[in-house]
Amino acid sequence: MLLFTTATVSAHDGHKSKQDSTAFALQADTVVNAQSTGEEHTDHTRTSEADSHDAHAQDAHHEKKVTADLADFPTIHPLIVHFAIVLLIVGAILAVVNIYFIKKELAWTAFALVLVGFIAAYLAGRNFHPHTHGLTEHAKLVLEQHDFWADWTINLGFIGLLLQGINLFIFQSKRWAMAIVAVVLLSAAYAVAQAGHYGAQLVHIEGVGPEGKFLELEHDH
Repeated sequence: MLLFTTATVSAHDGHKSKQDSTAFALQADTVVNAQSTGEEHTDHTRTSEADSHDAHAQDAHHEKKVTADLADFPTIHPLIVHFAIVLLIVGAILAVVNIYFIKKELAWTAFALVLVGFIAAYLAGRNFHPHTHGLTEHAKLVLEQHDFWADWTINLGFIGLLLQGINLFIFQSKRWAMAIVAVVLLSAAYAVAQAGHYGAQLVHIEGVGPEGKFLELEHDH
């Protein structure tokens, strides 16, 4: 009787142990499958996000124009001011060269260059001067220097243009008069070069201007 009872208990314990092992194996398989499914879902989500990002990037690339319109620029100040820089400097050089040659053709060419350069400088410094906001204290100091030399460019450019006209119509290209004009125009060229230097510093060092940073849109004014 005792042996029968012991055998029965042992058989029952063995059956229970086998059930526990089977249940544990099923549970382990469930966990592994869940982890695998979760990883596949994560990979699928990441792939979908990457595809979506690439699609947005392609759409943005197709929307951008290769040749921007004037309205796309936050300010057209840089598009105008470079005419002033080049024309005033070249006009001053011609005025200096003409002191030696005394050619009316060179005098008229210098006059035309300075005229267009002065108009460009005036428009860039007055009508299309960008309005700024949120500048650092150091950037404000640089902007003050830029505006200072821009004002002197306009003033000296106007004086040089006036004197060159007087020289052409009254003094008939006298060498001494041409020398005075050349000095004034060289001063204007120096001023516009300094204004350009501080302008480049604002853009490339202080970060004012690229993508409209620190600028107020011109149509708001």
